[in-house]
Amino acid sequence: MAQKVAVIFGGVSNESEISVITGTMACNILENGGKEVLPVFISREGKFYAGEKLSDIKTFKNGGYLKCNAALIADGGAYLLNARGKIKKHIPVDCVLNCCHGGYGEGGGLSGICAAANLPLAGAGMFESSAFMDKYLTKILLGGLGVKTAPCLYIRQKSAHVCDKVSFPAIVKPVSLGSSIGIARVENAEELKAALDCAFTYDNAVIVEKFLENRREINCAAYFANDEIHVSACEEAVTQGDILSFEDKYQGGGRSVIPADIPPETADHIRGITHNVYRKLNMRGIVRFDFIISDDIYLSEVNTVPGSLAYYLFSKSFKDFYSVLDSVLKQAERDFARSHKTILTTGILENLPENALKVGKK
Repeated sequence: MAQKVAVIFGGVSNESEISVITGTMACNILENGGKEVLPVFISREGKFYAGEKLSDIKTFKNGGYLKCNAALIADGGAYLLNARGKIKKHIPVDCVLNCCHGGYGEGGGLSGICAAANLPLAGAGMFESSAFMDKYLTKILLGGLGVKTAPCLYIRQKSAHVCDKVSFPAIVKPVSLGSSIGIARVENAEELKAALDCAFTYDNAVIVEKFLENRREINCAAYFANDEIHVSACEEAVTQGDILSFEDKYQGGGRSVIPADIPPETADHIRGITHNVYRKLNMRGIVRFDFIISDDIYLSEVNTVPGSLAYYLFSKSFKDFYSVLDSVLKQAERDFARSHKTILTTGILENLPENALKVGKK
């Protein structure tokens, strides 16, 4: 019997449209490989929709997804609702694949929904998802693991004194956004103030990071399957400017070199850091680690739901990538089966007096 997979994508996020690309890609790869797929889309308003038509990217033009059934994730599957919001039917699924970029979808919210709904999740757990969604918490966590990151200043509100604490050039980053949205290199106080104004329109916290000179952007990914960690080759993301921009990533401005043209010992070191962080945090799913090579090797970001699920780091084609997704989904089911523990029932509620906790009338 074919494994039934709910592929969840979209979300309340600036990266929702990119997530639609990843999600529909995953749906078609899995369907072509023989899985039963239930596409589930989360709109920018936070509403869930489910239905076969959601695996076709054309459905998202002109709000076509609104014609699909509203849905709820619960009880080991998805409830489809009719036009009046009443339950139409329940579709059980064997596993969930998280394809949400940014927001609570990538930041631990979907992990929590799946845990509450008793569903195996092929993806990172609540802790690492929420920690790595925040660039400042990422630095704290990686520092505890002995991994080097670029020095930064953490800012929760704009202040005239910020400029006195920054050495230029620097990079301004919204703390919880991905896809290079709101990121800017600044050379002086005037540019810093403008970049902060922009970043704070997207997020409620910002980091101002030291600009690492002569930088090279190197990516590496890992996943857990068949009870072992698999680490990809290194990729160099070649940019047109000083930093990797949204245009570089999604509009043809940059290019990818795989394997990266770096010394073998440097590649081994990066792959070793990737393996160790993944292992020490007992991570799951496909995770991409973004490094910067400058005067040293720095780990910049950890993406628990990378764009296109980083298929290009493991496979030469969508068709080849099916085996990776298949192994990750099967691993999620095995992990879930092993995770069940006895839940203690104390009987304390049975022994409470009938009037316990009631507030008397004045």
